[in-house]
Amino acid sequence: MKFHAIDLPNVKYTQPYSIYNKVLLLALTLIVLTSIPLYMNKSSTTSPLTSPTPSLTTKTSNATGLESILPSPTPSPTIEINSTAGLESILPSPKSSPTTETNSTTGLESIEEKEEEQCQLFSGNWIPYPDGPAYYTNETCKWIIPQQNCMKFGRPDSEFMKWRWKPDGCELPLFDAAEFLEIFRGKSLAFIGDSVGRNQMQSLLCILGNVTYPEDISDQYSNNTDYFKHYVYTDYNFTMVTLWAPYLIRYSYADPSVHSGDSLMNLYLDEPDEAWTSQVENFDYVIFSAGQWFLRPLIFYENGGSIGCLWGKLDNMTKMSESYGYRKAFRTMFRTLQSLENYKGVTFLRTFSPAHFENGDWNAGGNCGRTKPFSKEEMKLEGYTLDMYTAQVEEFKAAQVQAKQKGLDFRLMETTEAMLLRPDAHPNYYGGSHHRNTTTADCVHWCLPGPVDTWNEILLHMLKTGQKST
Repeated sequence: MKFHAIDLPNVKYTQPYSIYNKVLLLALTLIVLTSIPLYMNKSSTTSPLTSPTPSLTTKTSNATGLESILPSPTPSPTIEINSTAGLESILPSPKSSPTTETNSTTGLESIEEKEEEQCQLFSGNWIPYPDGPAYYTNETCKWIIPQQNCMKFGRPDSEFMKWRWKPDGCELPLFDAAEFLEIFRGKSLAFIGDSVGRNQMQSLLCILGNVTYPEDISDQYSNNTDYFKHYVYTDYNFTMVTLWAPYLIRYSYADPSVHSGDSLMNLYLDEPDEAWTSQVENFDYVIFSAGQWFLRPLIFYENGGSIGCLWGKLDNMTKMSESYGYRKAFRTMFRTLQSLENYKGVTFLRTFSPAHFENGDWNAGGNCGRTKPFSKEEMKLEGYTLDMYTAQVEEFKAAQVQAKQKGLDFRLMETTEAMLLRPDAHPNYYGGSHHRNTTTADCVHWCLPGPVDTWNEILLHMLKTGQKST
């Protein structure tokens, strides 16, 4: 009889060993399986902690890259500066910061402001205007005096009336008479100076005649109504006058019995002419001008004594330049205006109006027979005309600084360049006057209609825009 139990001891000894191995293997497996998630979790927890540094670098790169072209949703100082230099100087940013608004104001100015900056009102050329004259003719305006009525007295050509001033960078609007009268409603305007200043006033009378006519009450104010004119536009309560003061300062004839175009004159450089100082405080707007009278033979006086002369054949006297007395006269005029307690008017200075005598001086056969304007490339400001203009403008600019401190409004109407280009528009031999020899050409005054009308276009433009000088 066999007992199978004999094999039992072998089984007992092998089974515990196998179980132990299996348990150990299972334990190791559990340890590995448990460690992998812990390790991965640790790795994922570490990564976000190190991310801020790369993200800061990325923002810096954007500021110098795309953010310098496209506006950032959250503008930084660096981005705004770069954007202003790029597209944001042309296109508005969707988010405006104080810096962006400032740049927009500078870069997106109104068209009118830009045009005003680009407009060189007193520099340009005369261009053809076939529809001219723009406002009146010698037949429709009764205010043209014979001296300037060129067509009436036989001028054979009419092209001089068919040009308009074209400033560099802009257009000069046509004169609106109704608008001008509204601006001057309840106001007063004085032209102070010589007969070329009166030439401008007569042009203005003709232009305004398209709306209304004034009443001439000159005889109520002066016995010399050829030189002192006084007009009232009753519908507008607007007064316009001209005051004769050819030197703006006190003067007298050296020989009271001789009054001619080349008479020797005494000129008192530090004394203003009472013809205007006694009345100027009554006016809201004043236009001063003077010119050709300063080219006559002159003796200059200052501080009560003679100091020199111009053209005069006088012994022991210092010979002065053409512009010397001119400069001194404007200096005295401006100082006087600033010293008047009750003067609050807007002051315009219209600059020197050139003459165009050719083939001799005015008293030696000189004339002005051209029939079309010069271009600014053909004619330059030079010689005594440049000296006179420069002296006048320098005195104006010095006075303007002082006037501003006192609350006075001084404005410069620089018509010299424009008129230098118009040798064709003087009366020449085609002006009638009982005061002069008609065999002497007039190359100082201007035909009406003519380029003097442009002075009034400029005047209205300056009033509307507030322009004071170039």
